[in-house]
Amino acid sequence: MPNDSRVTRRLSLKTALAAAVALPVPRTATAATAVTAATTTEPAAAVAAELAGARLDVMSFNLRFASTLLPNSWAVRRPVMRELLRQQAPHVIGTQEGLHQQLLDIATDLGANYRWIGTGRAGGTRDEFMAVFYDTRRLAPVEYAHFWLSDTPETVGSNTWGGGSIRMVTWVRFRDLQDGDRQFYVLNTHLDNVSQYARERSASLIAQRIAGFDQSLPVVVTGDFNVAAHKNKVYDTMLGAGLVDTWDAAAERSALYATFHGYLPLTPGGDRIDWILATPEVAVHRASINTFALNGQFPSDHLPVQAALTLG
Repeated sequence: MPNDSRVTRRLSLKTALAAAVALPVPRTATAATAVTAATTTEPAAAVAAELAGARLDVMSFNLRFASTLLPNSWAVRRPVMRELLRQQAPHVIGTQEGLHQQLLDIATDLGANYRWIGTGRAGGTRDEFMAVFYDTRRLAPVEYAHFWLSDTPETVGSNTWGGGSIRMVTWVRFRDLQDGDRQFYVLNTHLDNVSQYARERSASLIAQRIAGFDQSLPVVVTGDFNVAAHKNKVYDTMLGAGLVDTWDAAAERSALYATFHGYLPLTPGGDRIDWILATPEVAVHRASINTFALNGQFPSDHLPVQAALTLG
């Protein structure tokens, strides 16, 4: 278990015991020199370069859990995933469905500059993770916690709303080392694929937890919500929590595709069930749905969604 005292864990005893096994994150919070604000006397190119340096690249990606089942086993998909992530190199990645060894593989493939925070939804290394990967050259964690989407959110593995699976949230408060040490929250989740009732209760609980954050800090939410944007009460609840959909808010967007494809041909103009949401002060420069594949092989049965942001 990492033990840097500058990273605060807001965990119950049970949660802490679970996370102790499943958090391969050296808890260093090394300071870095902040980007100096541009002055009006600097050349426009220098100002533009500095602003670009402050942009934060965020990805939400349902990884599809590691399986040995061909033709889309993890062994087949891993090289494609590696190439995608190395090409994109997001500063923060909210992942869903990753299994422990799969996340260790991804950490290896991303390289030494990345760390991750997470715990198995059934506790420890068991079951799927809502892991948050981050680039240590850009971000330093200040505190983190996990909670479960149930009537007993501090109880590891709890599932009281009739969901088909245990569902949970991992959130992290980061310092942005290239944006004046500005702090912000990342909250990552995966809502139930069976029960609309469970999804609605989950969205309400997430909204309550966001309301309990420091309201002076920006919030970014990544997740697979298992419902289409603009077409479900879950979406309305999340936006009602004071969030905006980065896809809609973006100054520029990629082509739209359904974010779940199930290894079948892509669906242009389809439903977005994977979202990146943010508080309104966050500027969204570009939103994209990444269709990367190698020799016809996709890295997952979902397409990753991405957003280039400035925290505001």
